[in-house]
Amino acid sequence: MELLLLKDVVIILGLSVVVLLLFSRVKIPSILAFFVSGVLAGPHGLGLISSVSQVELIAELGVIFLLFTIGLDFSMDKFSQIKRYAILGGSLQVGLTTLVFAIISLTLGLPLSESIFIGLLVSFSSTAIVLRILQDKKQLDSVHGRTALGILIFQDLAVVVVILLTPLLAGAPSNGLNDWPLLLGLGVGLVTLTIISSRWLVPWLLHYIAYFKRRDLFLLTIIVICFGITWITSALGLSPALGAFLAGLIISNTEYSYQALSNVLPFQDIFMSIFFISIGMLLNVGFLMENLALVVLLTLAVILLKSVIAGIATALLGLSFRVMVLVGLMLSQIGEFSFILAATGQSFGIISEPFFQMVLSVSILTMSLTPFFKDRAHQISETLEKVLPLPERIRCGVYPLSTPQKALPEDHLIIVGFGVNGKNMARAASQARIPYVVVELNPQIVRNEKKQGKPIYYGDAAQATVLEQLNIHEARIMVVAISDPVGSRKIVDITKKINPNLYLIVRTRYIYEIEELYSLGADEVIPEEFETSIEIFSRAMNQYHLPTDKINQFIDEIRSDGYEMFRTLNNWEINTCSINDALTDLQVSSFIIEEYKMLGELHLKNQGLTPIAVARGNQTFKNLDDHFQLEPKDVLIYTHQIQIE
Repeated sequence: MELLLLKDVVIILGLSVVVLLLFSRVKIPSILAFFVSGVLAGPHGLGLISSVSQVELIAELGVIFLLFTIGLDFSMDKFSQIKRYAILGGSLQVGLTTLVFAIISLTLGLPLSESIFIGLLVSFSSTAIVLRILQDKKQLDSVHGRTALGILIFQDLAVVVVILLTPLLAGAPSNGLNDWPLLLGLGVGLVTLTIISSRWLVPWLLHYIAYFKRRDLFLLTIIVICFGITWITSALGLSPALGAFLAGLIISNTEYSYQALSNVLPFQDIFMSIFFISIGMLLNVGFLMENLALVVLLTLAVILLKSVIAGIATALLGLSFRVMVLVGLMLSQIGEFSFILAATGQSFGIISEPFFQMVLSVSILTMSLTPFFKDRAHQISETLEKVLPLPERIRCGVYPLSTPQKALPEDHLIIVGFGVNGKNMARAASQARIPYVVVELNPQIVRNEKKQGKPIYYGDAAQATVLEQLNIHEARIMVVAISDPVGSRKIVDITKKINPNLYLIVRTRYIYEIEELYSLGADEVIPEEFETSIEIFSRAMNQYHLPTDKINQFIDEIRSDGYEMFRTLNNWEINTCSINDALTDLQVSSFIIEEYKMLGELHLKNQGLTPIAVARGNQTFKNLDDHFQLEPKDVLIYTHQIQIE
């Protein structure tokens, strides 16, 4: 039996791969490639997809995963740093945008409910696109990045409320809104569920699951939590998007958030790609061509007005003109949640099919143009500052955004694994005041060390997302101190791809693993097999009274040639002497003679030292007097009294 859905997924993903390759050659943003793939595959294009509704169902998973990852990356500490910009800036941006576009719609003769709905529809920006741009440009911690992030967080929460209010705008009864005690009870219940789950239930569950060290089990648990809470909110008549956000928020307050985020991101990327493709499939190309001039005009108007309004909201926060321009351009598009809201409005009869197509066309164009602004936004702000006669208060701002305290240090040491080697490394780094972080897969170790204030995180260092959360781009050294050879190779490979300049030291168990680790990019490989041999060797040579500097020289030679001496057993001679004086209260030491001189010229007896032998090549001289002729490279062995308590 042919699976139509499977065939449709293969077609749209295969087509998107081809389009992405073509667009990558001419450096066109990937989101535009997804839209074009959807248009080509959809019923208004080549008609390759037989069931658009099934593809839309898959696309809704993309929205769920998007809200889930937003919740995962959200924390009260992060929110406390940007709460003024999320609450005040977000409400100003959404409120002003809704007001302006509602007034314009009323002026054009549209009904009040439809005008308000259009204003709300246009007010939301694309979280997926803006976050991707800020992450790619490493600007999430910048002033404009954090301001835009705060406004986007407010929008993501506001869209849930707007979807609940949509039936009221249509004059239809709402399941929850016409019974406000029920709605209040649902709200209190969700808040209670979130608090209990985030503080006790989910941390206990994830700690228990992580104890088994099964990646598949951990992943399935994360997915169950995500869809379980999403299903609960949906069953209560609330938005699934709200449930997905709450699920991510619950996990974000545990020590397992980094690992959960790294597991979910691949799913989000796939489903969000299908989401954008499904939007392209809904676009009627014939309608777009017939109304091209109007669509282009509305697109330019939306970009201009949204940029100005978002800039005004930023200015009211007291930020500089440069930040106003950057935030305004960043939020100038109509976002992915507007499609969901538009579909909801169409189902309630607030907007018609032609109007839906107009919104769809304008939205796709604004979202497609956004990536082109990312490299030109700073140039635009500089040009406007030169052209416009701006007062100093607007140019510089009156309430600059404070620099956030980084959760993780810079120029730091990353330690992978917290066994004996990892603990010793952390202890040494702490003594030397070197900033460090630890990543460990044993949940019990993570929990115990966190209680003691150690900077340790749960996660798999073989996953790029976990490493990026550890601020690997600004780290100086990484020490891989785990006993998993396959895991070590994966970590070395992914680490060097993310940060080629990072100095990477890897501990391994056996000699045969050295060459592959070096080929993957490791800067130093320390094999325990031969380091143990070196320790044994140095202690044995010490018993033969070989000088310490000579022992260290041999050790350096062994390490410098990749332990070749031990591996090949080269013809390698060490000159030693055997002295069997059972001296219990004497310390035997030695040093190398550098020039010709008489033994008496050293004045050893004045220093409490007694010469007992000289090793020269294969010869040993024992009966020494002050007239004994010393030669360069002789090893003089002597004793001195030690205190025995």
